[in-house]
Amino acid sequence: MSIRIVPAILAAAVSVAFGFSPANAQQPQPPQSLRLYVLDCGIITPPNVDNYGLKVSEVADTRMVTPCFLIAHPRGSLMWDTGEIPDIAFKEGVSPQKLRNYTVTRPLLPQLAAIGYTPANITYMALSHYHNDHVANASLFAGSTWIVQKGDRDPILAPRAADSRVPDPKFFEGLANSKTVLLNGEDHDVFGDGTVVIKSTPGHTPGHQALFLKLAKTGNVLLSGDLYHYPEEITYKKVPNFDTDREQTAKSREMIEAFVKQNNAQLWIQHDYTAGIKRKIAPEFYD
Repeated sequence: MSIRIVPAILAAAVSVAFGFSPANAQQPQPPQSLRLYVLDCGIITPPNVDNYGLKVSEVADTRMVTPCFLIAHPRGSLMWDTGEIPDIAFKEGVSPQKLRNYTVTRPLLPQLAAIGYTPANITYMALSHYHNDHVANASLFAGSTWIVQKGDRDPILAPRAADSRVPDPKFFEGLANSKTVLLNGEDHDVFGDGTVVIKSTPGHTPGHQALFLKLAKTGNVLLSGDLYHYPEEITYKKVPNFDTDREQTAKSREMIEAFVKQNNAQLWIQHDYTAGIKRKIAPEFYD
């Protein structure tokens, strides 16, 4: 007999397992201006970089970081990507946790709790795309409003074919019933003031999206999702061979690179190990 775990119950169970109770959690104090928290959601150690059209000798470091991000806004909060190994998989006293080429030292929910957040008080959740290393804890945020492109939502909720690259449905448990902002290849101003804007960047997956932030002190930042994995993909004009539509990826990159230049923004390649290990990790933040 199989047992289905309702996402709200799962979130509560995981929270209690790590020593904090969502029932007693207070609403976090909204910041006066936009904040970006970088959360440590693991490292990937690929066996090679062949799938990215690169040679090991062409890449500064083949490892990848896998950050998650919490964006705190005066009008609410946004969870952007949710990690590569679910918190529920963590075994007490065992760290790091390993799964294939994924290594995670710190579960997600305690990192959120350290800055005053639980899934219950996060307003929005958006995934850059549906691949395994970005969605491990997505089901914990089924109570948030899900912002998703139709190109990704349809395969996420569809029955899986044998050769599907969409992860196990358990990662998305409950999202079908979430309050949803459904986008169809369009951009979306999350809080209505231009400071947090989801950019449609299809190609890597049909509904891939990136995130543009206007931070008062740090300046403008574009979180890439998997539009790029390595900076060298820009240098050598390489597109991964496993992208859903490589031609569309190239078009999305061209658009984003022009957008970044026009807006004098920093391009944060989310998986870039060399840059990623130098970034401030929560509870520190960028504002």
